Amino acid sequence: MSVTRLEATARLVGPGMPFEVCEQEVRGVRLNIWKNAPNSLRDILCASRKFADRDFIVYEDERFTFAEHYDLVCRFAWVLQHRFGVGKGERVAIAMRNYPEWSVAFWAAASLGAVVVPLNAWWNGAELDYGLGDSGACVAVVDAQRFERIAGYVDGLGLRGVVVVRGGAVAVSEPVVGWQAALAGAPADAVLPDVSIDPEDDATIFYTSGTTGFPKGALGTQRNICSNVVTVAFRAACGSLCRGVLPAALGGEEVRRATLLSVPFFHATGCHSILCPAVMGGSKLVLMYRWNPEEALKLIERERITGFGGVPGMVWQVLESPDFARRDTSSVTSVAYGGAPSAPDLVRRIAAQFPAAEPGNGYGLTETSSVTTQNAGEDYLRKPDSVGPAMPVCEVKVVDEAAAEVAFGEVGEIWIKGPNVVKGYWNKPEATAATFSDGWLHTGDLGRMDDEGFVYVLDRVKDMLIRGGENVYCVEVEDALYSHPGVMDAAVVGRPHKILGEEVCAVVQIAPGHEADEAALIGHCRDRIAAFKVPVMIDVRREPLPRNANGKIVKQVLKDELFGDGAPAA
Repeated sequence: MSVTRLEATARLVGPGMPFEVCEQEVRGVRLNIWKNAPNSLRDILCASRKFADRDFIVYEDERFTFAEHYDLVCRFAWVLQHRFGVGKGERVAIAMRNYPEWSVAFWAAASLGAVVVPLNAWWNGAELDYGLGDSGACVAVVDAQRFERIAGYVDGLGLRGVVVVRGGAVAVSEPVVGWQAALAGAPADAVLPDVSIDPEDDATIFYTSGTTGFPKGALGTQRNICSNVVTVAFRAACGSLCRGVLPAALGGEEVRRATLLSVPFFHATGCHSILCPAVMGGSKLVLMYRWNPEEALKLIERERITGFGGVPGMVWQVLESPDFARRDTSSVTSVAYGGAPSAPDLVRRIAAQFPAAEPGNGYGLTETSSVTTQNAGEDYLRKPDSVGPAMPVCEVKVVDEAAAEVAFGEVGEIWIKGPNVVKGYWNKPEATAATFSDGWLHTGDLGRMDDEGFVYVLDRVKDMLIRGGENVYCVEVEDALYSHPGVMDAAVVGRPHKILGEEVCAVVQIAPGHEADEAALIGHCRDRIAAFKVPVMIDVRREPLPRNANGKIVKQVLKDELFGDGAPAA
């Protein structure tokens, strides 16, 4: 028998239940926490041994079981400790594509109590040099392409070791060593060293994708990342109860999950919400060399994928792919996405093309260790333009410029508090003080909340357009564009104007098999939004819009392409 989200939540989080919530003081702040959350990433890794014979990672023609993965982690942990002297609290950086070795390196460093520093694989040499230097990494694990980018910087970084994965013909000499050569020096029966790790110990440094200046390293604790793992498990169990299915956490039948990873491991979504929950839950992860919707459909069919997603644009690409009708997608039971605004029409398209799947949208940041809110199932169909209510251990409020909470429905900045909020920014006390206060994260996102606690994300505070004194929320205009059947992707940007300050412009990608010109799209918007919000110019394209490694559209690139140096319009 199906139940409401509130009824399912009450059943799961009560005293003695698997997702019990209790209150605890953490770093001087009273927080709601998951009572039964693992203490550390190491605990999650060790528990994965019970899935020994299951497939864990699939990459092209390579397969690794949980047992094989665990053994590799033990051996590489030995290498980190005995060859490079890595100890608790020291930083180990990873910079590579989504190769199986990324997971091995992550869990090996984590099992030592080291702080894992995933670096953006899209960065150039100077940016990688900054990340390695800023974090104070003592060891870097990189693939051949990333090694080529940092080779000229290695001598100046003082690294004890650089381990090159899939290096091929890369010439190595101390402190550089190839992956296989490094593993060859470890005992075949290596075991994890005995290290005590507490929930408040530092665990990760994830660099934020800032739009100006140098990226900031979000310093996450073991509690932060482990809380998110439980949050992911909770929302799956809650979704099952809402559909009338008893979840395994309450004694129901275990569901074997297979996830297609379409986002990078170095992003909070890929690591916190996909990799770590897969290890705790015994799920299969299928990796891709690079994102391609046709390859994604092929893998969904071949590997019987149960869940995929990423950012909304990726889901749209799958739905619009000419291969969709030719592939068996009946195994898919979940299509989840976040990281960027999504059009309300997307949920209806998912329901039509994946009838067995539950669509879901969520909201979170690097600084919240991924998930803060979630909207799924009947709630999502009822409120498709919302990112959902806060998870049970998270608090969300919307505040004005004076930090006073605003009334329901009013727009302000979204603030978040919970055990998932990171400690601050690595070695940046001023930025930390400006962004965190009394346990609250000031997200920089504009939004509102309704009287049911559902959050609506409207725009970035700094990216919102102001036309003639009127606020224009880009997501509202983008939603109007997305509602056109021919629009596959859309981005709204501001063009400088000497009288109005800014005027609204847009770039759209047209879906295969559809036609729409600028005039038709402007007319479509006029029928749906106020006149001052309607774009005065729409650049219509067939090719995908530029995105960063996290899947977010890079609007600055579009502005440069459209307006050059940004000189005010005449």
